[in-house]
Amino acid sequence: MGQGQQQKVATSLAGAVSEEISASLAPVDAELERRYPGDPGTRQPVHTVYVPGDVFAADTIRSWGDRALAALDEHAPDAAAFAAVLGLSDELAEPVYARVRAKLEREPVEDLRVDFEDGYHGRDEDEDAARAARLIAEAYENGTAAPYMGIRMKCMEAPVRDQGIRTLDIFLTGLMEAGGLPDGLVLTLPKVTYAEQVTAMVRLLEEFEKARGLEAGRIGFEIQIETSQSILATDGTAAVARMIQAAEGRATGLHYGTFDYSACLGVSAAYQASDHPAADHAKAIMQVAAAGTGVRVSDGSTNVLPVGPTEKVHDAWRLHYGLTRRALARAYYQGWDMHPGHIPTRYAAVFAFYREGFEQAAARLARYANRAGGDVMDEPATAKALSGYLLRGLDCGALDIAEVARLSGLTRADLEGFAAPRRGDLTASAK
Repeated sequence: MGQGQQQKVATSLAGAVSEEISASLAPVDAELERRYPGDPGTRQPVHTVYVPGDVFAADTIRSWGDRALAALDEHAPDAAAFAAVLGLSDELAEPVYARVRAKLEREPVEDLRVDFEDGYHGRDEDEDAARAARLIAEAYENGTAAPYMGIRMKCMEAPVRDQGIRTLDIFLTGLMEAGGLPDGLVLTLPKVTYAEQVTAMVRLLEEFEKARGLEAGRIGFEIQIETSQSILATDGTAAVARMIQAAEGRATGLHYGTFDYSACLGVSAAYQASDHPAADHAKAIMQVAAAGTGVRVSDGSTNVLPVGPTEKVHDAWRLHYGLTRRALARAYYQGWDMHPGHIPTRYAAVFAFYREGFEQAAARLARYANRAGGDVMDEPATAKALSGYLLRGLDCGALDIAEVARLSGLTRADLEGFAAPRRGDLTASAK
């Protein structure tokens, strides 16, 4: 056979058959692209910090970092002490402790939500919402903002609906008057029970965008899952899946509300925790409903605060560290933190999670990229997971690009390419 000639193989089906099948599945192809676009590829914060709207101030983020550092100074003044509390290995103790302290000095909060719902007890919500807008705009202007900031408004239930809408309007208007919406803006809609409430939020944002001449779809929001009705609808279907679709592409996250959801199911207060079987069930439904949609899932929080004598602080730290590590293993890469004392163990858990596995992940991804052999045969989907793992570690500060590049031979752009393949690439490469 001459060079460039392709050997002919026998087939039985006419070419028209494939064309007809492709034509018949064209609507499904379009539906897959619309409903399951995949992860957006942007940074996901490792936590969300809630601060009441009447308490939020210009120095809140720095104050949380300073209080977290003070807690370390008092209760774990060096790497060995911190490692002993959390059970960190000798290999991890120093790098984790050093990175935690550096993180608390540089970027103590990754995502901050000014709370106008359960945590709010102010007397003038209009003024507090306007002040939140002004302070957040100033923080982004002067470089003191967290990567993500926004508000949690009141829910769409009748008794508080009008005030929630008004607060959101005042807040967004204040940001616009101060120069525009920041890229890190995040809004949270709590206590969602019906998809129609999500639809109402979409209509509200559409009207604001029109009123202010913004691009359609500019403003997204998180859906907070705090009621049993948001998981299982009256007809037995997964209501949370319908909520994602009702958001019409605006939903950015599903956030689990540990205590409201537990109370909704009648779980006794002493047993309300993020590792309760009821919590695991709810989050598993959320995770499956969100998979592939570009909507991210966040775990809840613990209300056991690391305050008081050292022994009590250490007990609370161990609990928080364990719950965070448990969530990470289940692919819940974000959670809530309710107190500055939670921040050290949040970052310790996150940093340990990425540092203890990054060498193996980098080596496996390097073998995949170079088509080299090994004791594990990885597929494109695994390469996607490996690169996503490394990127998350880089984003939060657990890893440095230099050490990842040294072990993998890959740049950040290479990692991003493996983490976000086109839909067809995974199927074609796996054949």
